[in-house]
Amino acid sequence: MPRGADGGVERVPDRLDLPLAEAVELAQRHLDAGQPFHAHEVLEALWKQRPTSERDLWQGLAQMAVGLTHAMRGNARGAAALLRRGRDRVAGYTGDRHGVDLPGVTAAATTLADEIEAAHDVRLDALRLNLR
Repeated sequence: MPRGADGGVERVPDRLDLPLAEAVELAQRHLDAGQPFHAHEVLEALWKQRPTSERDLWQGLAQMAVGLTHAMRGNARGAAALLRRGRDRVAGYTGDRHGVDLPGVTAAATTLADEIEAAHDVRLDALRLNLR
């Protein structure tokens, strides 16, 4: 998706008013639909609304989603960097996971970043991130 394109999908409101489980599910639906920027917006809303003790979880997941966005735009270097930055933030998180599969997410981010760096390119079909 080129910069500025929204794919015909409405932007996520700054003050997302959904129960936590529904917000995580919405982020996953956006990821599954190939809309990682929209998933990032959902996760960013969570990091701003949830307790500060959960900041690393939501911010790290949001950074991974931005990494996928960079990958879709062909920015391999930025994609790998953000996938790793998000992974590192999430890997250090020790609080309530809220059903998010942190080992799976961190492993997927590592694999994607490694593949992107090795190829200096992005395979769009490989851009998958499952939160649950």
